[in-house]
Amino acid sequence: MTTFAAKLAQERPEEVAIRDEARAMGWAEVDETLNRVANGLLSLDLGPDHRVAVFAENAIETAMANLGGLLAGASVVPVNFHLTADEVAYILEDSGARVLFVDGATAERGVMAAAESEVHSVVGWNVSPGADLTPWDAWLAASIPGEPPADMPPRPNLLYTSGTTGRPKGTPLPPTMFAGGDTVAEHIENMKLSPMAEFGRHLVVGPMYHTGPLSGARLLAAGVSSVILGKFDAEKTLRAIDEYQIGNSVMVPTHFVRLLALPDAVRSQYNVSSLQRISHTGAKCPVDVKRAMIEWWGPVFVDAYGASEVGTTCMITSEEWLEHPGSVGKAIEPFEAMILDDDNQPLPPKTEGRLFFRDTTGRGVVYHNAPEKTAEAHIAPGVFTLGEIAYMDEDGYVYITDRFSDMIVSGGANIYPAEAEQVLIHHPGVLDIACIGIPHAEMGEELKALVIPRDAENPPEPREVIDWCRERLSHYKCPRSVDYVDDLGRNTMGKINKRKLKAPYWE
Repeated sequence: MTTFAAKLAQERPEEVAIRDEARAMGWAEVDETLNRVANGLLSLDLGPDHRVAVFAENAIETAMANLGGLLAGASVVPVNFHLTADEVAYILEDSGARVLFVDGATAERGVMAAAESEVHSVVGWNVSPGADLTPWDAWLAASIPGEPPADMPPRPNLLYTSGTTGRPKGTPLPPTMFAGGDTVAEHIENMKLSPMAEFGRHLVVGPMYHTGPLSGARLLAAGVSSVILGKFDAEKTLRAIDEYQIGNSVMVPTHFVRLLALPDAVRSQYNVSSLQRISHTGAKCPVDVKRAMIEWWGPVFVDAYGASEVGTTCMITSEEWLEHPGSVGKAIEPFEAMILDDDNQPLPPKTEGRLFFRDTTGRGVVYHNAPEKTAEAHIAPGVFTLGEIAYMDEDGYVYITDRFSDMIVSGGANIYPAEAEQVLIHHPGVLDIACIGIPHAEMGEELKALVIPRDAENPPEPREVIDWCRERLSHYKCPRSVDYVDDLGRNTMGKINKRKLKAPYWE
């Protein structure tokens, strides 16, 4: 069987298959590189779970290591490149990985982590050779160039959650995000059926240790050429869309906010008419931000709400969203959405409660090496929550209002910080906002607003911010104090670790 890249090299000999900010590769070079990665891995002991880990920033090599691992029938573990050596060592040991790919920025931490795990081979690009590290080019040169066997079973990625409640938890890439098939060859054919494969050249703007950007990069196996960007830069993203006629991408609301913050003179320089579909994930998008992006880029946005543990549970197109602004969509198969009270009883439409999902396949959430955590994640077989407070309208559209863990109790009243956040984000002097519960001697807790001002040299008066909220929301739901900060600690998917923000106030 001829590999997918070899076929494409014959069909599109002049096409650039993949490029990053340093170089570009055609399909023939992709074919040879992937063959050598797969054969190189097959020559090594990958352990009982056939696991390899990739601990590197966005680059062509990062994509090749991930996709080459798939072709070798390996389960690839993408590792957040911000982690410390100790954090990486935990993931390597817990996952059972035997091979680790690194780059110049992560090599030192990767080698230290490997020494504390069962990893026996560390391969890196943009690195100096050493006793504990094999340079990428040398490793490829020593690998067999021919076509690897394609009759091995494909193995899903093992993903690790952010670990906001302790050690990160591993979770296998769920069936809803894995193309399946009995063999690697069947898996590659199934990947061609992905809806994302229909929308032209893909732009990778998020880090490939996240599921969305990684899935986008792996569209290469479906014959979709890719452009990989490094650290997000709003104008650089627009330039890439224009220059390379990008058809689709995966982004998060933070990207939209930064794009919209560009001056009109900059935004008008770039043509974005090639865009056909932008999937956005990570966090609920503010209504004004989403509306502004639709007005700018057109109705190309699809909100894919869910989590690494289960994949997408709700989805909504731009056209639907304009009719149901603020919604994250309806539940999609195999999931059913439900709003439950504190006794796990169903609530009527437009009543706020805890958002749960039923996986009709019975799978639900699965955690690696943690059967007790898997059991804790469910209130019944296949019934789980992602920790959100929400309501659902009569048509089944879900509206997220907050998270369980964010709720505070002040003087006996339950307060959901998202309500104040959604008001305060519209204040002309506020760039970003997070509201948290802090100690209060009499009330137990009170709400505090942490604000990034638009003008750091001239922030609005705290009283003005509070009054703005009180004019638009019941007083007990509004913050009683305001602190100005430089950073809210949003991760690359736009999420905030509220527990970390609260910690200094509770110490």
